[in-house]
Amino acid sequence: MSRRAFGLTAAAVLALVAAACGNGGSSGGTLVGLVTKTDTNPFFVKMKEGAQQAATSAGATVQSFAGKQDGDNQAQVDAIENLIASGAKGILITPSDSKAIVPSVDKARAAGLLVIALDTQLEPASAADATFATDNFKAGQLIGAWAKAKFAKDGKQAKIALLDLNPNQVSVDVQRDQGFLQGFGVDVKDKNKIGDESDPRIVGHDVTNGDPSGGRTAMENLLQKDPGVNLVYTINEPAAAGAYEALKAAGKEKDVVIVSVDGGCPGVTNVKAGVIGATSQQYPLKMAQLGVEAVTKFAKDGSKPQDTDTGVTLITDQPAEGVESKDSAFGLQNCWG
Repeated sequence: MSRRAFGLTAAAVLALVAAACGNGGSSGGTLVGLVTKTDTNPFFVKMKEGAQQAATSAGATVQSFAGKQDGDNQAQVDAIENLIASGAKGILITPSDSKAIVPSVDKARAAGLLVIALDTQLEPASAADATFATDNFKAGQLIGAWAKAKFAKDGKQAKIALLDLNPNQVSVDVQRDQGFLQGFGVDVKDKNKIGDESDPRIVGHDVTNGDPSGGRTAMENLLQKDPGVNLVYTINEPAAAGAYEALKAAGKEKDVVIVSVDGGCPGVTNVKAGVIGATSQQYPLKMAQLGVEAVTKFAKDGSKPQDTDTGVTLITDQPAEGVESKDSAFGLQNCWG
């Protein structure tokens, strides 16, 4: 086979791989890659919707990729390789492993692509050109401060279970967990590390992979460790839904306060129903829309964006003094999923 023929064949194979792994909602113009942790979590579904809406308005193309599960770094590495080869102008990524993905991001930037982290910072954050995200530490602080005020008002001593994401301790996981603990008044020791606290109120940490089945298993594990758990922090609302099922099965659902982060419609509905006491609402549609707009602007004039805080709102129907919040009616008007 001649070198020319081999080159054409390789290009065709690469195109087929990209088509199989990714998909887009618009065609023509600037190619923007969207790489999310999964394609099943409603948060990332809404992010994809926002990217496609912005691309349609800008006359751009979005090609989206996702891992098989949260923590699937290799799928994101492969997606970046495909996007570089496909001539993308920029990549929007929610990293499954905010440290392990950095060499691939470095390669993309060296090839001239703009890389924007969405929702989850890279480690270091400077590895991306910019980050468009919720202030995840603040999101945790808000639910921590709310829980602290509620327990003080009720005159209860907390026994805290923390349902985190995965063992990788990615930035979003650490920031929410540590923000919650600090908001509640716990000495977090090293702010950049989960699980080094010595506060006797903490029953323990477990991981959920950010989904209901993981939330249920983690909750079951921590109930076995201490059946007296009465305050549960969860990394997100799918994990909170699983935790509630475990508590309900144990007959403890009325004795435990659950707090979470997301602001999806199912989660806010659970706030209204009393399943979740309070949640911090974030705005994935906005993250992706701004990301696509930034990439198309970069493709046009080479300008690079600044880091952008896309906002967070505490949603609860049990307002606490000194903690700013909105009710579930507001949450349902602004939710996603």
